[in-house]
Amino acid sequence: MQPNTSITTEALAVRFFVKPNSIRSAYCRDGHYFGLRPTKLPNGRLLWPADALEQIAEKQAGAK
Repeated sequence: MQPNTSITTEALAVRFFVKPNSIRSAYCRDGHYFGLRPTKLPNGRLLWPADALEQIAEKQAGAK
């Protein structure tokens, strides 16, 4: 994948092995999902960074 591409909430849910509504509810409640902030499109859909797994792994490695 290209570094500046984005993925849908459904695709992110597949990568994290969760339901899309879990991601949406965390975003509505906290404003992020494990520190990831999506781009919100005018139609209300959310686009997440394609390298989401790598970003979260870096944050966890830095926290240790």
